[in-house]
Amino acid sequence: MSGGASAEASRVHSGSANDQKRRAYRSVQEAREKLTYKSGRKPEFEYELLMMFVKNELSAAVTTPLLALVVAMGAMFWAPPRELLLWLGAVFVAKGILIAICRQFAKTPREEADTPAWRAKIAAAEFLYGVTWATVAFISPETQGEAAHTFIFASLIVVISMRMLFASTVMPIVYAGTLPMTIAIVLRFALLDNPFFWAMAAMAVGVHIYFIWLMTGFNTTVMAMLEYRAEKDALIGELEQSKSISDEARLRAEEANLAKSRFLATMSHELRTPLNAILGFSEIMRGEILGPHSNPTYKEYANDIHESGQHLLTLINEVLDISRIEAGRYELNEAPVALADIVEDCHRLMRVRAENKGLKIVETFEENLTQVWADERALRQICLNLLSNAIKFTPTGGTVTLKIGRTPLSGQFLSVKDTGPGIPEAEIPRVLRSFGQGSLAHQTAEGGTGLGLPITKGLIELHDGSFELKSKLRYGTEVIVTLPRMRIMEALPRLAEPGEERPEAPQTPWRAERNKRAS
Repeated sequence: MSGGASAEASRVHSGSANDQKRRAYRSVQEAREKLTYKSGRKPEFEYELLMMFVKNELSAAVTTPLLALVVAMGAMFWAPPRELLLWLGAVFVAKGILIAICRQFAKTPREEADTPAWRAKIAAAEFLYGVTWATVAFISPETQGEAAHTFIFASLIVVISMRMLFASTVMPIVYAGTLPMTIAIVLRFALLDNPFFWAMAAMAVGVHIYFIWLMTGFNTTVMAMLEYRAEKDALIGELEQSKSISDEARLRAEEANLAKSRFLATMSHELRTPLNAILGFSEIMRGEILGPHSNPTYKEYANDIHESGQHLLTLINEVLDISRIEAGRYELNEAPVALADIVEDCHRLMRVRAENKGLKIVETFEENLTQVWADERALRQICLNLLSNAIKFTPTGGTVTLKIGRTPLSGQFLSVKDTGPGIPEAEIPRVLRSFGQGSLAHQTAEGGTGLGLPITKGLIELHDGSFELKSKLRYGTEVIVTLPRMRIMEALPRLAEPGEERPEAPQTPWRAERNKRAS
């Protein structure tokens, strides 16, 4: 049941991840399509531009009719109320038609909106609205005086500026709504036999051209803003797409890591069980505990079986160790230990192997080293790995130097230096990776698994220490592992016996200065 639930949860997660990836891909594609139009009218932005005009118009649905009421009240000084009411009604009807079309467009989903057709409808409604406003210039022309002409001029210029501001995102609507009013001013003043009003007509044309120039620049700015927003949307879409890909990769990595952990745990048990039997029986056969062999070759075979089993067991332990270290599941069993004692034990274990190869191991230990707070098994494994590598790759007649001492920062270090052929500088990063081996390892019969140095580096880092590998061709190799000061156990002062005077604290410079001030 748990396996079925896990599989179902995995399928649900996979489905949601795929949906998220598809949405991110669509948003990226839409944004990129908008950015492909770097010149011309940019069709993909036309909907946004038209929607800006619609929102402006709907937000100011009451403002312009109120202005029409103000104009009608001012025109009552020369125009009959009946004509003003007719004009005011025409303005309200035209405004209502424009607002109704804008609301229909706002309710239409973008996928279903035919932007050119809607733009034509809105431009026609705006033209009708502009014509109704333009007719105010021809209400009772015979009763209009200079004050009335100036009032009409100022009122229409204000309305033209407002309409241009509202429709600045769509230039065809700007022309449709404002040209009728400018033409009405020009025609009305051109009919008057007065050069002053002709100048005002010319000024109306100039103001209209100036406003058009301003709105063109504003439209360019709005277009640039939309391009930046499209670029931002494309970037966000790509980030979401990358995140979905990384989440999917992380999920697969976690599943692979879990599978690896289960595989290693299972194989560890399955391999150790027969290995214990192989090692045990081969050791009995090698030691001839149940009786001597009739054929001496069988004893050699038993020895080879035991050594092969030991090698396989070591390999299994190393693979499990590096897996636990990489997964962060290696637990340290910390206790006070003496680094010098561990190194001496490792030296004794490897001495026979070094002597059989004709190598000399030199110890250089600093005296009076305090204990360290560390995992004894881990430190022993670190020392054995480094010493084994040094013996393995040092030719006959060479020297391996073991050095222990204090660091300048009050920590302790272990150095293993050999006189082998060294490692090329370009291969150092490779040998520090799991299963990584240098060219020298491939040329010798004792290549190993390539896990010794990575395990050593991982174990010393678990102790908050540092790992340093120095090597140069034909000059040998030196590996230095350092334990920080926080791992060093400082000796506490001796407690005074009952009746014994407490020993005086040493006169540090700070204490001496304090005693001097007190006296």
